[in-house]
Amino acid sequence: MTNVYSFDGILVFGLLFICTCAYLKKVPRLKNWLLSEKKGVWGVFYKAAVIGTRLHLGVAFSCFAMAFYVLFIK
Repeated sequence: MTNVYSFDGILVFGLLFICTCAYLKKVPRLKNWLLSEKKGVWGVFYKAAVIGTRLHLGVAFSCFAMAFYVLFIK
């Protein structure tokens, strides 16, 4: 179990948040509802979706590396 208050817990949360927002960008209804704002608090979802789609190779590699770390090293 990863503690959210540790550094690796924050990294896991960030990676999952970016991956989820990138996935939600592909769903048309949720894209219009959740990712329509580009500024403010709701803009965080949009920015995470943009990071997930533009850096998809780096995010995927980071997810695999973090999964390996959490499952086998920690």
